[in-house]
Amino acid sequence: MLIAAVLASLALVGGIIGWQHARPAPAPVPVPAPAARIPATATLLQTPHYRIHSTAAPEQTRQVADAVESLHAAYMALFADKVRPSSRPLTLVLYADRDEFQRNNRSRPWAEAYYLRPACYAYYGGGKANPHHWMLHEAVHQLNTEVAGWRLPAWANEGVAGYLGASWLEDGVLTPGRSDPDTYPIWWLSRMKLTGSLQADVAAVRFIPLRDLLEGHGPDINQHVNLYYLHYWGLTHFLFHYENGRYANAYKQLLSLGASTPDFERLVGPIEDVEKAWYAYLLDAIATMQKYEAENGIER
Repeated sequence: MLIAAVLASLALVGGIIGWQHARPAPAPVPVPAPAARIPATATLLQTPHYRIHSTAAPEQTRQVADAVESLHAAYMALFADKVRPSSRPLTLVLYADRDEFQRNNRSRPWAEAYYLRPACYAYYGGGKANPHHWMLHEAVHQLNTEVAGWRLPAWANEGVAGYLGASWLEDGVLTPGRSDPDTYPIWWLSRMKLTGSLQADVAAVRFIPLRDLLEGHGPDINQHVNLYYLHYWGLTHFLFHYENGRYANAYKQLLSLGASTPDFERLVGPIEDVEKAWYAYLLDAIATMQKYEAENGIER
């Protein structure tokens, strides 16, 4: 009887253990979708691809709306063979001015705009400078993430955003690669002060070596914000336009693969060789900007 009782107990325990193993795993707790922080006083403007919540004046909001729609068209044309169109509208939050933006800033203290999924946050810039380039820059990040589905390192993500966000917009058409001198970071280009000696400029933290930029090992970005963004913009402009687009197709392929350093060397070329050509390209870009500012009496 004792043996029978023990065997029965073991059978019961085995049954419980077997039931526990057979029991389906609990369903994961759903994570609520992030929500945009929309000002209570914002009005809504809906366009074919965007929902724009704005506290800016109606004509300013419409100007930004036209600009981001032009950006959307340019982006889809540029990456037509890599990115599929999305039918879901994207969310933008436009503040009336910089003060209102700063009161609601949830990014770095020096940020002039930011993308925090699912919305881009920016303000309408007054004065002579391009009033919508901050929003254009962030809208590219949104397109990279929510439409293209890319997960890119900073140099590529910021590079594409800087390249398109700083492109010329005229008569409702954005021309990728034709840089607007009244946009960030282009307006700092003439102050980059490269000397023509790559090694000396690296030592003086005027130039970030290509490998360091690709792998995120350069100087502290909080101390060299403008330097980084000029490098991000300059490298993407170089990859799209050097020698009549020699690297353009390779760069698009690189972006679609995640822009890793091994893929960069496989698709574009050896880092040391590309770095020399890119450095010379930046020298020419600086000279062009300095000439433009001299001819137009611009001092920065």
